[in-house]
Amino acid sequence: MLQLKVVSPEKVMFDGAIESIVVPGTLGRFEVLVGHAPIISSLEKGGVEFTKPDGEKIQFNILGGFIEVQKDVVSLCVEV
Repeated sequence: MLQLKVVSPEKVMFDGAIESIVVPGTLGRFEVLVGHAPIISSLEKGGVEFTKPDGEKIQFNILGGFIEVQKDVVSLCVEV
């Protein structure tokens, strides 16, 4: 299980457990799963999609931002 926190300048958009997340990285879309190597990456304009433990898929678009992955904790700072 991954822990995800998504923040924008206006509010905390999500804070909870997820199974996986797909983000629009600068060099292309990539997926983060449990056990992913630590990474910090810039994000481009595009869609973010993550799956909650109950199977529900959440999707939203961003204008850009950053992602950090550290020991199954994913932090997104995004502009929407």
